Amino acid sequence: MNLHSLNPAKGSVNRNDNRKGRGQGSGKGGTATRGHKGAKSRSGYSKKVGFEGGQMPLQRRVPKFGFTNINRVSYQPINLDTIQELIDSGKFSDVIKFEDFVNSGLVTKNDLVKILGRGELKSKVSISAHRFSSSAISKLESVSGEAITL
Repeated sequence: MNLHSLNPAKGSVNRNDNRKGRGQGSGKGGTATRGHKGAKSRSGYSKKVGFEGGQMPLQRRVPKFGFTNINRVSYQPINLDTIQELIDSGKFSDVIKFEDFVNSGLVTKNDLVKILGRGELKSKVSISAHRFSSSAISKLESVSGEAITL
């Protein structure tokens, strides 16, 4: 090894020698590679989200229609066949509370739950939820189960 063969480890030095805007001798003086005039050439420029160079932006060109009810209450649906599968796998017992739905990952703690009547229920079970469809209630009662509204 000699002094003339010493080099830093590959990738350890990351130098950017292009000092823009430091005179004509640098080759990057004058406009500092930003071009002439316009907003992009000036300091502090930042493009707004959706800006299309003065053209009417897409979110303003596309027609809006319909109605969004800000008071809408949406429920997370859970069907009886899903509940029966979880009972068969041993994750649910004969008393199912809202916390059980949250712990099983079917809903989050802020969701409202509606039990729907798809599928068959074989087990006698007591379910606590925010709402029940009429078919779910009739299927629960047919196996002498219970629907508890929260």
